[in-house]
This record gives sequence, C-alpha cells and structure tokens, in this order.
Amino acid sequence: MLNNPLVRSFRQKSTSTQLSIIVLAALTLRLILVACIFRQTVDPTDHFDEFGWEMGWVARSIAQGHGFSSPFWPSTGPTALVPPIFPYFVATIFRIFGVYTAASAIAILSINSLFSALTCIPLYFSTRYAIGDRAATLAAWAWVFYPFAIYFSAARVWDYALTGLLFTTCFCLAQRLHRQRRVLAWLGFGVFYGIAGLSNPSVLSMFPVFLILTAVVLHRRKEKWLAHSLVATLGVLAVLTPWTVRNYRALHMLTPVRDNFWLECWAGNDGSTFESNDRWAHPASNPTEMQRFESLGEARYLAEKHTLAVTFIRQHPVVFLKNSFRRALCFWTAYWSFSRAYLADQPTQIPDMFFSIGLTIFMLVGARKLWLRDKTAALPYVILMALFPFTYFFTHASPDYRQPIEPEIIALVSTGILSLKRFNRPALKANQQPRDEDSQTVFIPA
Repeated sequence: MLNNPLVRSFRQKSTSTQLSIIVLAALTLRLILVACIFRQTVDPTDHFDEFGWEMGWVARSIAQGHGFSSPFWPSTGPTALVPPIFPYFVATIFRIFGVYTAASAIAILSINSLFSALTCIPLYFSTRYAIGDRAATLAAWAWVFYPFAIYFSAARVWDYALTGLLFTTCFCLAQRLHRQRRVLAWLGFGVFYGIAGLSNPSVLSMFPVFLILTAVVLHRRKEKWLAHSLVATLGVLAVLTPWTVRNYRALHMLTPVRDNFWLECWAGNDGSTFESNDRWAHPASNPTEMQRFESLGEARYLAEKHTLAVTFIRQHPVVFLKNSFRRALCFWTAYWSFSRAYLADQPTQIPDMFFSIGLTIFMLVGARKLWLRDKTAALPYVILMALFPFTYFFTHASPDYRQPIEPEIIALVSTGILSLKRFNRPALKANQQPRDEDSQTVFIPA
C-alpha cells in the first residue's frame, strides 16, 4: 500500500505544498526585516562598513573595474582576505543598482533572505532521511522563525545565507551519496562542494569526512568506493584550483581560497582578554594597523601576523589554552564575560546566552537520541558538531561563524524537542517500515 504509485504521488504533492508554504513564510518574515533595516546598511559612517565590511569593499573594487582587490576602504591591490563568490555576487548587484545605494541594499538582503528561506528544503529532506518526518517538519518550521537565520540573512551583507544553503544541500546529498553508482553523480557532488568551498572554505573540513563515511558503506557492499571518491575529489579540485592559481599569481603565496587565518589568529591571541576578537587588531577598525597593511602589502602583513601569533602562543601557552577553552564555551553558549565594560559593549550577551545554552542542550539531547537509534545516521551530525568549530576555538568565536552549520543544529534541536515526554507519541510502531524510500530511519522518541 505504501509503495502504491498513487499514494506516493499524493505524498509528494503534499510535501511540495507543505514546503512551498514553509519557504513562503520564511521569505515573508525575512523581507519584513529587510524593509525595516535596509537603511542601516547604507549608512556611510566608517566608509560604509555596514555594507559588507571586507566583502563590500572588495565588491566595490570589482564593480569599479579594479578587480578582486582592496579589502578595506583604501586601494591596496589584489587580495585573498575573503572568498570570491559573495563579493562577485555583490559586485553584480552594484553594477545593476549602483554602489552602496539603497536599491542595492534591498536587492542583496532580499536575495540573502531567499537563500535562507530556500534552506528549508534541503534541511527538511536531510532531516527526514536521517531522523524522520516529524523531526523534518519541525526543523523546517523552526528555521522559518529561527532568530539567527532571520537576522544573519536579512540584516547582514555577508555570505552566511548563501553558504548555509550550499552546505545544507551538500549535507543532504552526502547522506545519499552511497546510492549513486554513476561517475557523473560523484563528479557533480565534488563540483557542487567546491562551489560551497568558494563561498566559505570553513565547510571544506567536512568533505573528506563525507567521503570516508560513504566509502565505508560502499566497501562493505564491495562496490567501487576508491574510484568514486577520487572522482569527487577531482571535482572539488577542479573548482578550487583556478582560484588557487589566481591567488598565487596575484599575491605570490599559495592559498587555496582565502589567506586571512593568521590575521584572525592574531586578533584572537594578541594578549587581550576583553573580546574574543579584538577590533583594534584589524586594519578596518584601527588606523595604525591600516597604515601597516598599506605599507607592507597583504602578503607581508599577514606573514608578520603569522609570526606575532605563533610567538605569542609559544610564550604564553597557558593563556592560549585558557582562551581557547573560553572560545569553545562562547561558541556554544555565547558567554564571554560578565564584566560591566563587556556587557556595556555587548548588551545582548545575556539573552543570547540563555537562548544559545537552550539550543545546545536540546542539540546534545537530540544527538544522543539519534545516536541510540541509528549510529550511522547520527555520525555525520556528531562529527560536524565536533570538527567544524575547531578552527574557531583557536581564533575567535562568534554566533555568525556558526551559520554554515545552523541548519544541522536545528535538526538535532528538533530531535531533542521531540524526545520530551509531551511529544512522546510515536507516529509509527517500532516494527513498521519507514514511510517512503527517501527515509533511512524513523525517529521514535523513547
């Protein structure tokens, strides 16, 4: 009965209708915020820094015909401080609607909102595949109203929404990769993942994990895992290599996507404990650092920050470890300090902290429940939560750095919520099969 073509067709139409409503609701909420906040984006104070900071300044340079350069307000030549996709997107909008205009702000934030709204679709299907229908529906609706998803798409000119959509789609595809026997499917996965990496290279850390998990399944079935994995890897390299060559030619340094790691490491380990990411350490907010950046050039400036950061860590290993622990705590709880000066500078920390702690608790509960039900389905989520934030523990932590993995966090949070006793009404009996071929497991709260 469940495999009857008519039943499956009805279910597909029902799912399509439900997802259309969810996406429309998400987009509407975000566009309302865009209408309320876009004027803040075009504020010319501090050289239009609210219009994307480094992303916006590079986009301005592209739109004015100077190429991918000048990551700060002064003209400083070629750069690799930011990944390429989003600046080129913003530059395209600038060329159509004007540089730093209200029309450009509305267009960029509206498209960001669309990216965020569309994320509901891969979020729904990845959650349904690993956990079940109820969790998938709850996760998709939760994304509609999720404050961070709304704010970082509708109020910030950055790659958050685009990267979130691309990576969530990659996550959804990776769950099903073991079913693909065609070489082109594996190549397509690698190419698409490479595009996500050009949007934000932080997501590249999960690519080998996805391949290894899939290879294990294929090896057990005695299918071609090595050849397919190599094809997917070639797909990623085919996308990343041209930009790597460009960076080498422009800056004479080997950097696959972006080169800002040591600047961020220095900003998070400069001897100060007031902030996780000291503003004064950045050229954009410190005239002295800006002069240094201009005089040395990007490559030499970053090499200097490399030396300073490594020297500080070697001379103060205890301080570094202590701050790394604080950053890990901040990443999952939003807590950094209760000092009066810090709270005056960051007045939203306390409400953010309570909200983030609640999310983390439900995320951990959800991960545990899923692990107990199906370790295979849970493993990608568990590795993602452990591996992705690792770099930020050594640099600096902030809610915006979580955005690429927020959809997966919401999936686990939804699982945790469904494990509460008031929701403990299993939709299916334990001996029933999943409703459709797309579902790998059905999560039934214990």
